Amino acid sequence: MMNNKLVILGAGWLGSALLREAKTNGWHVQATRRTEERSEDIKAFCVTDSVLHHTLTLNDAYWVCAIPPRMRQSESVYLETLTFALETAKLMQCRGFLLCSSTAVYGTESGHFDEQAPLAPKETKRQQILQTAEQMVFEQGGKVVRLAGLVGPDREPGRFIAGKQLSSSSQARVNMVHQQDVVDGLLRILSCWDDAKPVYNLCHPSHPTKQQYYQLHCEQYGSEQPSFASDEVISRVIDGSAMTELGFEYRQMI
Repeated sequence: MMNNKLVILGAGWLGSALLREAKTNGWHVQATRRTEERSEDIKAFCVTDSVLHHTLTLNDAYWVCAIPPRMRQSESVYLETLTFALETAKLMQCRGFLLCSSTAVYGTESGHFDEQAPLAPKETKRQQILQTAEQMVFEQGGKVVRLAGLVGPDREPGRFIAGKQLSSSSQARVNMVHQQDVVDGLLRILSCWDDAKPVYNLCHPSHPTKQQYYQLHCEQYGSEQPSFASDEVISRVIDGSAMTELGFEYRQMI
């Protein structure tokens, strides 16, 4: 590998897993949280009152932004933080900037969505934030990975939907991806940076109905089945097959 330095913005559930895997694979990594910790791997990166404070020191590195947008928080500083991140990355001679976005950019309508599919209208705050963030990264020459619903350690579907009344249809299709496949996919893009396309979907090729999927997981977990708002047949399928052109394989069950 020509360059094995990596900055991970957001050492949360996904970022921490990426940190561990990257270190195992010989990368020199600095990951960020809002405050610095007693670890040589964890640095500070925080925007307060429109002022950035950071302790990153890794120049000439690839950057992955794994900060979740947190659209439900009214005082989200996601776009402001991303603006500072892109500026800082440029000052630190960033090799390439990779944004973890969401397949939610395609909206909720039925259809088959690959990377060339039209995005949803920017009618909601969520769409405005997601699509603005992607555009900011594209304008800086960066790349985007649109993640499907995330499962993995501490995110067992049979636990987090147990007994719930879901607003979706029982016949809607599932679009999920395992944490480990996301981590492997991100590292594959970085390793093939010059050949990689500007945008990829990361979504497991299996798309059972939500009823099938959650019934199986609740049975395995021993939890109460959820109920659904309707039984309307909805086929919204995210196509994550373009990633395989980089030699990537989906290996984890959803």
